[in-house]
Formats: sequence, structure tokens, C-alpha cells
Amino acid sequence: MLHHELSGSTPSRRPARRTALVFVLMIALLCGAVTAAVLWTAGTRVDREITAHRHQVTATTTGPSKDPPVATRYGTKPQAVAPAVWKFPDHVPRSGNIHVPPATPQGRTVTIWVDDAGVPVRPRGSAADRALTSLSGGMTAAGAVGVTGAAVVFLVRRGTDGHRLAAWEREWEQVEPVWSGRLDRGSGAGDDDD
Repeated sequence: MLHHELSGSTPSRRPARRTALVFVLMIALLCGAVTAAVLWTAGTRVDREITAHRHQVTATTTGPSKDPPVATRYGTKPQAVAPAVWKFPDHVPRSGNIHVPPATPQGRTVTIWVDDAGVPVRPRGSAADRALTSLSGGMTAAGAVGVTGAAVVFLVRRGTDGHRLAAWEREWEQVEPVWSGRLDRGSGAGDDDD
């Protein structure tokens, strides 16, 4: 019993700590799932709004492409830029530079995305992009809640262990002189001579 009191790990307290950590884990997973679902829903709504104002048109290059030396972002294919013409809206002729595959010759037709005014824009994100964003957001939320909850459990445990050890030390100060056979701390050397 004394060993368990010194170590601060009585058998009745271990299940409570495990239960608290399991509860924190469940809350973290729930928060992560809710965050992922909210991000997915918001991303789907934004994609619908973007899709309503983006249109695919066919453009024809009016000159050869100017190829980039390297990819602009890690994991993306290099894109060149070429002058082109297209018609949008209502068959209104437009012109400008568009992104094309490297080494695109003059006169090649390319499908591009334009906004309601006919200005080239990037295509909307894919479902895979939305899923990755939702998953990473959910994992971040779950991690933040999990770490915070575990820290709270640790701090509460440390506080209760500190109180328990302080109480044990107070009790030990009363018991130790009798247990060790020493005289009372308040008695002097001449107290035995009466």
C-alpha cells in the first residue's frame, strides 16, 4: 500500500486516467469528423457557385507557346503560355495569353475556362482536392483537440498527485518519529532525566 501511495498510481486511479484519455480520444475523433464534414459541405457549396460562373470554351492559339523552364509548383506539370483567341459570351471575340501544354504550336485548339466576362480563369477544384482539404482539416482539428485534452488530463493528474504527495508527507511527519524509533522532535536530550 505504501509503495502505491509513493508512486501515485493506485489501482483505482489507473482506470480513471485511462477512461479520461479514451474520452479525450473520442471527443477528438468526433471533432475531426465534424470539421471534415463541414469543410466538405462548404467546399461543395463553393464549387457549385464557382461552376455557375465558369464556362468551358475552345480557344485557338495564334502563336507558338513560350515554355517555362521548370514546373511552377511541386508536383504540377509545367505549363506554357501562348497567345490565343476565343469567343465568349454570345460569340464576342476575345484574345489574350492562356496556359497550354509545353511545345503547343500555333493554330492548336485548346479547351479553357472563362468567367462570365470571358476572362480566362483556373478550373474549379476537383472532388479529390476537396476531399484532401476536408481530410487534412479534420485531422488538424482532431490533433489539436486530442493534444489539448491530453494536456488537461496530465495537468489534472499532476495536480492531484501533488496534493496526494503533500498529504502523505504531512502524515509521514507525524508517523516517522514513532516508526523510526526516534524521540519526538520537540524533546531535548535531557528530557529522560527526571
